[in-house]
Amino acid sequence: MRLAVHIEQGGPADFYTRPLILCFWHEAIFTSTYAFRNQQIAVLTSQSFDGEYIGRIISKFGYVPVRGSSSRGGARALLQSRRVLEKGLTVAFTTDGPRGPALVAKPGPITLARSSGVPIVPFHLAIERAWRLKSWDRSVIPKPFSRGLLWMGKQITVPHTTPDAEMEEFQSRLQSEQERVRRLAEDNVRRVGSRDFPATK
Repeated sequence: MRLAVHIEQGGPADFYTRPLILCFWHEAIFTSTYAFRNQQIAVLTSQSFDGEYIGRIISKFGYVPVRGSSSRGGARALLQSRRVLEKGLTVAFTTDGPRGPALVAKPGPITLARSSGVPIVPFHLAIERAWRLKSWDRSVIPKPFSRGLLWMGKQITVPHTTPDAEMEEFQSRLQSEQERVRRLAEDNVRRVGSRDFPATK
């Protein structure tokens, strides 16, 4: 897969900026695992047996599994995620995981951003030619020699002093930003390799 990275103005300084709270849709779970491999990024996994199995797999790709999810062990997972951020590592969320509904963001990243002071960066990895699984998230599998575009959006900072009553506004902003970067990545992936997107990873 030939992968280009585009970072919007107002986004992180570069692809390797740390720490961050990365947010993306579950449909890009396989492609994103490849793109961000070997960077010691923390990833939330379920407390179930499946979560243990997944944790072992992602560890082989250089990720740090954090047990718990929005459905089980959420408070514990957020506490562990904050500790990871305090060590200078990035945390990644599939914000519509682990079971959907697809493309609907959950509030965990917003809560973590407020408590930690670390900015959120929404991103999407679009694939020019891909297969889609018949799963709830319609996960993407790249076809051979396909081009990919990782589009990283603007940073979203949630102040420590944000009252609970205003958290829903940040939640709506995260939802709209993830929708926006997904649309832009999908619209521009065919331009990878042109003068507009010369850099590849």
